[in-house]
Amino acid sequence: MESKIRWGVVGPGKIARKFMSDLKLVHDAELTGVGSRNLVRAQEFAKEFNVPHIFGSYEELFQSPEVDVLYIATPHNFHKDLAIMAMEHGKHILCEKPLGISREEVEKMVAASKKNNVFLMEAMWSRFNPTIQKVKQMIDDEELGKLCYLHADFAFYALDRDESSRIWNLDLASSSLLDIGIYPVFLAYLLLGMPDKILATSNFHSNGTELQTSMIFDYGQAQAVLYSGLTSRSSMIAEVSCEKGELLLNSRWHEADGYRLIKDGKEQEFRMPPTGIGYYHEIMEVHECMRAKKVQSDLWSHQNSLDLSELLDTIREKCGITFPFET
Repeated sequence: MESKIRWGVVGPGKIARKFMSDLKLVHDAELTGVGSRNLVRAQEFAKEFNVPHIFGSYEELFQSPEVDVLYIATPHNFHKDLAIMAMEHGKHILCEKPLGISREEVEKMVAASKKNNVFLMEAMWSRFNPTIQKVKQMIDDEELGKLCYLHADFAFYALDRDESSRIWNLDLASSSLLDIGIYPVFLAYLLLGMPDKILATSNFHSNGTELQTSMIFDYGQAQAVLYSGLTSRSSMIAEVSCEKGELLLNSRWHEADGYRLIKDGKEQEFRMPPTGIGYYHEIMEVHECMRAKKVQSDLWSHQNSLDLSELLDTIREKCGITFPFET
């Protein structure tokens, strides 16, 4: 019987709790450690999920022999330093998106992965969603001809949130783009690749946080129209329009449970519910890669994360999205 892969959680917040609900579904996984700068938070998380090893600092967790792989779920601006420190202690890493604030940060993280021969993957969980995998296969195989137009958005209303919250804190890299805009950008990149040209414009909160951003990716013979925002909700139905038909990814498309195919005036619906809430599939990918002694995933590679960070850098530059900690 194969030994279980032992997980540690870095940053026991809301997203880590959602992740844990799916980790429980993976038969060869166990949560053995949790670390936080706030020991009380780590203790509360450990009590909730029956975690045997509790650490009041990240470095103590990184040094623990009781953990094989770490799930980093801290605010964006801590990802790079924590991931590199952990990799230098020989830990494998699944790090929440965005992997780094910039391509430069991602480059340093990838270098640390290769130097220390440890696995590193950005937690772009939508890449492993069964529906999105199926749609990508259909596009790659040109089952409906060439992809001509893509529309994807991600938005929710957040203006009623307290200004002290993470989502408005520029020191924690607050922005709709890095928080949720990364999903539409990811989908365009996944299905169409790197664009020839990018157009983008943003609106900002009074404190400087980017509130909403509209983007057009031009591919010469195809275009992607993308949007992220914190000022209102959006339908979050992704439209993938090809020469001979279109595919509609059900709302909320980044965690889609199926798709609709429209062809020759007829519409068919295909149900493809994910396991758990969707994190299960990326966890399984991490396990497969670790058991195969890979340092990266073939489905979401280091290069994929580098490309995605480059796209986000370009959009930020065009729109003037900056953070106080950047020099």
